[in-house]
Amino acid sequence: MHASQPLRVPVGTDAGRWSTFHGEKTLVVAARTVTSTVRVLECLPALLRGDGRVTVVFAHDPTSAFNDGVLDLLHDAGCRVIPWEQVGHAEPDLILTASENIDVPEGHCPVLVLPHGIGFQKQVPDSRASGDRLSGVVPDSLLESGRAWLAISHPGQEEQLLSSHPKAAGRTLLVGDPCYDELLGSADRAASYRRALGVPDRHRLVVLSSTWGPTSLIGQDPGLAARVLAALPYDKFRVAAIVHPTVWSGHGSWQIRNLLAPALDAGLMLVPHIHAWRSALVAADVVVGDHGSVTLYGAALGKPVLLGAYGSEAVPGTAVAALGRAAPRLDVHGDVREQVVSALATQPPERFATVAEGAFDRPGQALPRLRTALYDLLGLAEPVPAPPQERFLAEPEETGTRVTSWTVTTTAAPDAVTVRRQPAAVSRHGEDGPGGIGPGGIGPGEDAAAGRFRHLACDEREPDRRVLESASVLLRGAPAPSAPVGLGWVDETLDRLPGCRLAATALAGGGFLVGLRDGRVVEAAMTGTVTDPGLPAAAVYSLLRAGAPLDDTTVALRAGARDEDVVLRLRTASSPDSAPR
Repeated sequence: MHASQPLRVPVGTDAGRWSTFHGEKTLVVAARTVTSTVRVLECLPALLRGDGRVTVVFAHDPTSAFNDGVLDLLHDAGCRVIPWEQVGHAEPDLILTASENIDVPEGHCPVLVLPHGIGFQKQVPDSRASGDRLSGVVPDSLLESGRAWLAISHPGQEEQLLSSHPKAAGRTLLVGDPCYDELLGSADRAASYRRALGVPDRHRLVVLSSTWGPTSLIGQDPGLAARVLAALPYDKFRVAAIVHPTVWSGHGSWQIRNLLAPALDAGLMLVPHIHAWRSALVAADVVVGDHGSVTLYGAALGKPVLLGAYGSEAVPGTAVAALGRAAPRLDVHGDVREQVVSALATQPPERFATVAEGAFDRPGQALPRLRTALYDLLGLAEPVPAPPQERFLAEPEETGTRVTSWTVTTTAAPDAVTVRRQPAAVSRHGEDGPGGIGPGGIGPGEDAAAGRFRHLACDEREPDRRVLESASVLLRGAPAPSAPVGLGWVDETLDRLPGCRLAATALAGGGFLVGLRDGRVVEAAMTGTVTDPGLPAAAVYSLLRAGAPLDDTTVALRAGARDEDVVLRLRTASSPDSAPR
């Protein structure tokens, strides 16, 4: 449509002839970046639910360097979108946005600006000039017009704003933070969200949170995710990453996934940047973050926090600056595991309560207050009943890649085996090569006298041929439906991969089979609900290397949060359902 033509449906001078719904007021949502558009989409449905008096149209402002993905987001949400140059024809009664940088067309309608983070906490590049500006503040010309209203989440933000932008006097609306209220209202569903993400029971979820820019967590150290995964035991931790939408928009998913490829191969859950980050943050047991809003939200929820990066663009006197003083720094060159474990053990939920009190006013009241402000600016009476819906966050979807190879360190003691697994894609023990220890050899870090050994274990679905062919232990990807099928798979695997010492499979009816290179087969049974053949296989491997008996033996297996008994016996040719070997 040409810019000079009036809009027909659902807005414009001729819309009445064609529209099905005839609202009393027109609300135009200005969509400029993914971040700001998402923030409006997350709160607007609850504010206007079921009210046919308001016609909503979304206008796409393409002037941002980070506008990529905005139209896809709007179309996926089913929004009616008009070009930005058509906003004047829409004759809006109110413009709503979470982007302070829109070029508002001439007119008299008010402009309500929601924050797309927490307050005015960061200096960002100014798209209108060569320097920097305070994030969240509209141009002085819009403030001078008397049309702009800035929604704030805490009275302290008004004081901070006026100290740097006196023209904002009288132009703020204290509403609180709807996003924080949603997070807080869903906090008791953390365990459910962890299960939805695929985090096993008794595992802890570490969430890495990164804002955008060169001083952000991912900008400063894109390899941190891989090192965190290498440091944390696979049988006790899972790791997820929340990356700011501006990074996705500015660099594209291919670049992000390529940079994080080793971590993704090691099971990193890269959380979708639209909506899903909120439930993933609620699910977190600990947050490793930076000076972005997501880290501050995590601290306000009572999560232990470690700062893996902290940029100088954080504004003094803000809540995020207070968090920068209160939260311990992650020593990326130190013992990452010990720092994470210490944070979990020593940081109480109330540690950052003062920080939260300085960021959020009257938690739980943001949507009612924001709706009152919205209808006041529209010149309409609020619907009855007044309180908008308070809905739980949707459950997240599982996003992690299946880990298919592990570097396994075992320690055999009398009647006990301790197992520590690390995804091989990020293992720090590269000096052994992908195959771990060769037949009969003692490799670096091993101590036969102490019963400590290391090997490479692979799922048969491992995509790297070199890694698969170097593995000492091969694991069947799915339980064998019967013992004969399992035994057949063991024989075929050992024949096909001559470097493999052990081949192990779970059985659909329960228990495990572990085949040895010398032709023996060990039957294993474990307490608890264990279906992973890698654990009994690790116990057998360790006992084999230590020269311990494998028949009629019970050992305690300790792996991460698990402490199970493993019962082993050698399978004989006369065993039921046995297959010829």
